Amino acid sequence: MNAVPATHTIAEQPAPSGALAEFLERKPRLLVGGEWIEAHGKGRIAVIDPATERQIAEVADADAEDVDRAVRAARAAFESGPWAVMLPDERERLMWRLADLMERHAEELAELESLDNGKPITMARLIDVPGAIAHLRYMAGWASKLDGSTFNTSLRAAPGTRFHTYTVREPVGVVGQIIPWNFPLLMATLKLAPVLATGCTSVLKPAEQTPLSALRLGELILEAGFPPGVVNILTGLGETTGAALVAHPDVDKIAFTGSTEVGKLINIAATATLKRVSLELGGKSPVIVLPDVDPQTVAAGASQAVFFNSGQVCVAGSRLFVQRRIFDKVIEGVSEASRSIVVGPGLDERTQMGPLVSQDQRDRVLGYLYFGRKQGATIAAGGDAPAHKGYYVNPTVIVDVKPDMKIVREEIFGPVVVAQRFDDLNEVAAWANDTPYGLAASIWSNDLRSVQRLVPKIKAGTVWVNCHAMIDAGMPFGGYKQSGFGREQGRAGIEMYTELKSVCMAI
Repeated sequence: MNAVPATHTIAEQPAPSGALAEFLERKPRLLVGGEWIEAHGKGRIAVIDPATERQIAEVADADAEDVDRAVRAARAAFESGPWAVMLPDERERLMWRLADLMERHAEELAELESLDNGKPITMARLIDVPGAIAHLRYMAGWASKLDGSTFNTSLRAAPGTRFHTYTVREPVGVVGQIIPWNFPLLMATLKLAPVLATGCTSVLKPAEQTPLSALRLGELILEAGFPPGVVNILTGLGETTGAALVAHPDVDKIAFTGSTEVGKLINIAATATLKRVSLELGGKSPVIVLPDVDPQTVAAGASQAVFFNSGQVCVAGSRLFVQRRIFDKVIEGVSEASRSIVVGPGLDERTQMGPLVSQDQRDRVLGYLYFGRKQGATIAAGGDAPAHKGYYVNPTVIVDVKPDMKIVREEIFGPVVVAQRFDDLNEVAAWANDTPYGLAASIWSNDLRSVQRLVPKIKAGTVWVNCHAMIDAGMPFGGYKQSGFGREQGRAGIEMYTELKSVCMAI
């Protein structure tokens, strides 16, 4: 199968709206204790538009003193003042107020997210912004629904003594939250929502590549009326701001979403103070196609599974396993779909797939394509980058791969899918699990017996059937193995921000 030359024509990035242009001109500042302040650290980080490679803004690189100020503000808000005594329904109303403000500014937030990250504005309008609002509203309802249990004990004491025993859930305290660059606004609200619902406080560090929507969210948080110090937002590099936050002795929990490599470092650093840690890390998710399905239908689903958000998704369906009888038809369909995708700048309404987030990420993905060819894989579609300014990589389909290849073993985090044939369920289950990751998987089949046999064999935190990457605020999300530990969303996501206390009372 020969590679088909890329035919994508890249449009020019439209100019941002007046309101967004004004926001981009604001001076670098941090949200600490309910106020926008100048950073103690003098470092600055350039914010780059991935579609043009031009600087569009500048933010502060917060240092250890900035982190300490933010943590002290969060601790004060947690232990005293209005937040510490606020009733659950009052927290709930504040969260709804914030969600309403985000809805009112939805177009601005979508434009900001598109310009900062590179994703199509149409996608930001449809998924990122509504998803962020939905997470806030869902978690707001949990503020008044955290409960414990009462139970009988077999304790023996003086005659006539009885015991009343029960459990309560209490907020874990000050939470350091470090979020990635692929869904900046959605990840910020996904992290903040359980903090606000449980009564914790937060020091949030957005990714240095995409800090802008978190800063705008901070403005809306103040407008909504949250007390000072409940949410503090620090921009900065991982090795400076992030490291100081993880090491700070007065942080009770770290919640991190990002690469497995960084997650391991965070987990090690957090052991010095035995912080609670939750990690949502990398993935190499299999898409398993059984022989009874329509190849064209599956080709459309498999394409969406891997090319959505330029492949910069932790659950991207980057390993495609197709039963031998329909392999060629499915690969032909996925390849055709990849060539039909409109690649371009995020603010262009016609764009279906934007650039990668940074030059480093583009170089990383192109490096994997180079090694794939060198190790003998065949490019069925794409495999290159458009000759245009911007961090673009064409959607790519790779066949003739072997299990030990880097492109099969490692997370690429770009618009690249590797495809393999299989013969039976036991074989494909073994191959699907042959990875250090275990975040997600999908199975495509109308044969319920085969599906039900295969689901228990797949070692992953989420298994979709005849769909992929369907995420709901009420659906627990997290991974097996080196994809992390802990679960976000749903009851499990709320409980992750609490401590469980047992009370035993002699009466």
